[in-house]
Amino acid sequence: MLGSTVFFGLMAVVVKLASQSLHTFEIAFFRNFFGVIAALPLLYRHGPGLLRTTQLPRYLVRCVIGVFSMLCGFWAIGHLPLAQAVSLSYSTPIFVTIAAVIFLGEQVRARRWAAVALGFVGVLVIVRPGTTGFSAGTLIALAAAVLSGIVSIQIKQLSATEPADRIVLWTTLLWVPMSLLPALFVWQWPQGITWLWVAAAGLMGTGGHMLWTRALKLGDVSALTPISFMQLPFVAVMGYLLFNEDLDRWTVIGAGIIFAANAYIAHREAQLARRHATSAPVEAAKPGE
Repeated sequence: MLGSTVFFGLMAVVVKLASQSLHTFEIAFFRNFFGVIAALPLLYRHGPGLLRTTQLPRYLVRCVIGVFSMLCGFWAIGHLPLAQAVSLSYSTPIFVTIAAVIFLGEQVRARRWAAVALGFVGVLVIVRPGTTGFSAGTLIALAAAVLSGIVSIQIKQLSATEPADRIVLWTTLLWVPMSLLPALFVWQWPQGITWLWVAAAGLMGTGGHMLWTRALKLGDVSALTPISFMQLPFVAVMGYLLFNEDLDRWTVIGAGIIFAANAYIAHREAQLARRHATSAPVEAAKPGE
């Protein structure tokens, strides 16, 4: 998960660079196009059998939601200060907790709901509705976080029966035509160094996706996603050096509150996992006494 965080942080930087001369929809398409090229070694390694699946309808739903999340996230990176866009993406674990209740039937008790509420306070501190700092861009960034939370749950469900490499390959293959359609309405060819930025976005995005999928297969969603907070110092420094962006104090305060909420959620997830691991053998032994 830490490796995926580094890749996604670098992707955010090159997306920001590309957005200076290219529309968000096109950046998303080229990210996926070059992402497929980066994923092709998986097909060579495993052979055509890697594409065999009985879960195609679930892949289609997961990829449609994922494309909308990507478009919203890339738009936010291009139109908001980099640190603010990434900080709002940190609310994803909060929505993961809610989605886990809805889609996985997980039981969430009062203390974790309190952490979720605290996380929403952090979001409000960053967004600041009713002030001059509020914009439609912050809502779009928040929409990306909500959709990303749903995608995390879907990947966790798929990973129960599907290998990580198959999830990555099918996702990148489906994302190309899905992201091409909106890109056609604003099409213009990248110029000069912009080709490098969009190609790097594809490589970094697919690399991050590979590591992220493996992490979600190995560990609990709510426990792993807070690690992405390591991305903030990196993008804050890059935002200052490359785009002359100052780090807003409300963004720092809000991100800190969200981090505290996510840290508690991760702590509770780890406790529950340990409790389940230690109690399972005892419960299994009861029928035979």
